[in-house]
Amino acid sequence: MSASRAVYVVGVHATAVGRFADRSLKSLTREAVEGAVADAGLEQSREIGSAWFANCGMWVEGQGSIRGQVMLTPLIRDGLLAERLPIFNIEGGCASAAMALQGARKDIAAGDVDLALAVAAERTFYPDAPERTAALFNGGIDQFDPHEWHDYYARAGEVAGKRFETGADRTVFMDTYAMQAAHHMARYGTTIEQIAAVAAKNHSIAVDNPKAQYRFPMTVEQVLADRPVSYPLTRAMCAPLGDGAAAAILCSQAWLDRAPATVQARAVRIAGTALTSGKYRGLDEPSLSHVAAQRAYAMAGIGPARIDLAEVHDATAFSEIYQSEMLGFCAPGEGGALAGSGATALGGSLPINLSGGLESKGHPVGATGLMMIEELVRQLRGEAGARQAVRHRIALAETGGGVVGFDEGACAVTILER
Repeated sequence: MSASRAVYVVGVHATAVGRFADRSLKSLTREAVEGAVADAGLEQSREIGSAWFANCGMWVEGQGSIRGQVMLTPLIRDGLLAERLPIFNIEGGCASAAMALQGARKDIAAGDVDLALAVAAERTFYPDAPERTAALFNGGIDQFDPHEWHDYYARAGEVAGKRFETGADRTVFMDTYAMQAAHHMARYGTTIEQIAAVAAKNHSIAVDNPKAQYRFPMTVEQVLADRPVSYPLTRAMCAPLGDGAAAAILCSQAWLDRAPATVQARAVRIAGTALTSGKYRGLDEPSLSHVAAQRAYAMAGIGPARIDLAEVHDATAFSEIYQSEMLGFCAPGEGGALAGSGATALGGSLPINLSGGLESKGHPVGATGLMMIEELVRQLRGEAGARQAVRHRIALAETGGGVVGFDEGACAVTILER
């Protein structure tokens, strides 16, 4: 990417993640945008030339079509954002926020604007209407031809040695992760203790993340003793329901060159980014995240050995092991050993999910991708406090959303460079 087309992140903010039945999506959105504007040191935030708004489930509350316009109108009315601002609405499962980031980046790389906003807000917790939560997640898998994935999982279950089951007390998403974990264990010798070690690491590091949904340490033994969800997964290995919002402000090289030195000193370059879509693949076939990573590495002109730290989409603890392999941090089948070695912990050679991961930091679905960016930007700036990585020049974020067989429906990989 030429210098004239370089794109930087100059402002980030994320709300805490939690079950916020007393907060509106508009208030979460406002906090994220105002925080990003303040972080960027913008005196004239109305210079922002485009906004990309991401959300998955607002339609279950009756709001579709113009979600971003509805969420950002109060900020426009108050003068924080410009009138007649072009607002793009994005929906792509858990990858929604990462898609919004890509849209904002393309606006700047194309020369259309010098400043762009990516923002995402999500509610997944409805204590008085659990059917809304169910509807939100059911939208992440094919509802027109469900027989296709039923048959696919039934056949795959025979290969994986874990029968595919459905029921009111089960979730297709956790069951498919569990099937992949069981297959990985049978083929490569990955152990349930290694999966539990990932969850214990993430729960324990989240103690020092003030924005994390769960802030209590866990041992491997405690993770294994928690309530079973779908073998080999226990509750402590799975992401909880949560609400939250995040935002990032992006700029062009020309804008950054005019900015104060204090802004320039904290800017983080988007070195590479890629989006892929899922397919009904074989259990042993590389995933869409592998393809996205290869494309992002090519754009950045680097390989996986150059990555100092990463945030990956660990909707279950097994996912961190699997994504370590797909992103090229280790060979297929070696993700469990990598996690067990301590290499992915704080102070390790390749720390992963220093935010606490989705199991502990939380997973407000459509906002998660930008929360990863917020974490990595702060790490690259050296602003992560007790969770600060020792090596922090180049970082990678991977997030996937929805389900197509054993792939996500979409996956985004972003590489950031200090």
